[in-house]
Amino acid sequence: MFTPFFKFGLDSAMLAFESQQVIALRMAKLALGGTQATEEANRMISEKAFAMAEAATHMAFGGSTHEVVRKYRRAVRANRKRLMR
Repeated sequence: MFTPFFKFGLDSAMLAFESQQVIALRMAKLALGGTQATEEANRMISEKAFAMAEAATHMAFGGSTHEVVRKYRRAVRANRKRLMR
């Protein structure tokens, strides 16, 4: 009965934790400067705009909040993996 609620809570907490890791990695990259910093800043802005539009569309067509959180987590994990290289 409570399993979906707890799963959503865990996914939301993990999204917050993983997002903070990505923010720290991005800030380190931006602090170094150079062309990679510019590329990362541009990527960050475009990703956020696209993610917001995608989430809004998903919710407008009756999607669940949990699906949006799972999609965000996948994107955040991919960013973390890319930035850790």
